[in-house]
Amino acid sequence: MPELPSISHVALSVTDLAASQAWYERLFGVEPAMTLSDGPFERKVFALAGGQLFGLTAHEAARPGDRFDVVAPGLDHVGFACTDRAEVAAWQTHLDLIGVPHGGVVEADYGWALSFTDPDGNALEFFALAS
Repeated sequence: MPELPSISHVALSVTDLAASQAWYERLFGVEPAMTLSDGPFERKVFALAGGQLFGLTAHEAARPGDRFDVVAPGLDHVGFACTDRAEVAAWQTHLDLIGVPHGGVVEADYGWALSFTDPDGNALEFFALAS
């Protein structure tokens, strides 16, 4: 069996690529590193820490009015790694400053999570594992 792989990228489907790009630029504080349009879609790709890529995809065959549903089969949420609770709290301050609603930092036995959604309802989280 091959060695267990790491995740190289995640791509979310969005309804309005320009609006989502602007929202994620405010969230991450950077512009996309590349644009891909080699299929029936256009994708904006952000380069994250550790070499991972995060993409936003507008499909030509998108269905108007569709929104992310966390309980449907498929993606539950995307979790962005933080080193500790202080870093999660720093992201909470950042979300407050850019006007993104969130659920506040939630503590569990295994770590701290700060949950929020993007304009399409895609579930996102900043998360630090307890040591």
